[in-house]
Amino acid sequence: MAMKTRNYFVPILAFLCVMVAGNLAASSAIGWHMQPIESNIADKPSLQRGAKLYIGYCLGCHELQYQRYERTAEDLEIPLDIALESMIFTGQKIGGLIKNAMPEVSKDWFGGPPPDLTMVARVRGNEWLYNYLKTFYVDESRPFGVNNKVFPNVGMPHALLELQGIQRENCGTVAGAECLELKLEEGTGAYNAEQYDQAVYDIVNFLDYVGDPSRLDRERIGIYVLLFLVILGVFTYLLNREFWKDIH
Repeated sequence: MAMKTRNYFVPILAFLCVMVAGNLAASSAIGWHMQPIESNIADKPSLQRGAKLYIGYCLGCHELQYQRYERTAEDLEIPLDIALESMIFTGQKIGGLIKNAMPEVSKDWFGGPPPDLTMVARVRGNEWLYNYLKTFYVDESRPFGVNNKVFPNVGMPHALLELQGIQRENCGTVAGAECLELKLEEGTGAYNAEQYDQAVYDIVNFLDYVGDPSRLDRERIGIYVLLFLVILGVFTYLLNREFWKDIH
């Protein structure tokens, strides 16, 4: 039995080692210094702003096909009538999934269908998303005229260009050196740098919520369960002491 267990354990361990090594290699291949981010899905104003930005700038291409409008509005404390008016533009009902009207031919435009982003925060991580949305820059060699430092040779346009403005590489003319600096052309976007950082944070925060919308409920229930166990433990201790009182 021990030999059989060990035979199963070895390939599992090898698979985990390969996965860890692959993640480390992918991280080091980026070369970009990732700015940290700490999301807070209890921040309802941030989630509301993030939902508005996502629907206005991202939903045209990227669906959230595992999330419903009604659940989102209730969790984010948005009245349903306001959600119907400001969130749904495809004729769907409030109980419908968050989808778009992207035609099938879109996979020819982008080289593949735009991915659903319901679980992107859980798959990629908040830090990756935050830095990805901040590192688009002008690259005339790319089909859409932009590239990305976190996702090199990205196959999509810069959806938030009008908010951030034009960003270019700023590394001089050193041949063969990887450029790890970007410079924003002031006045080319509707937001200044601080406002854009906040907008990106709000979008990432919203996608973090979408990836696990029941997390706050679980955490709240977990607190009640722990309090119940503490109270139960006190009564159990007192009952046990009462039972053994006459024996001693």
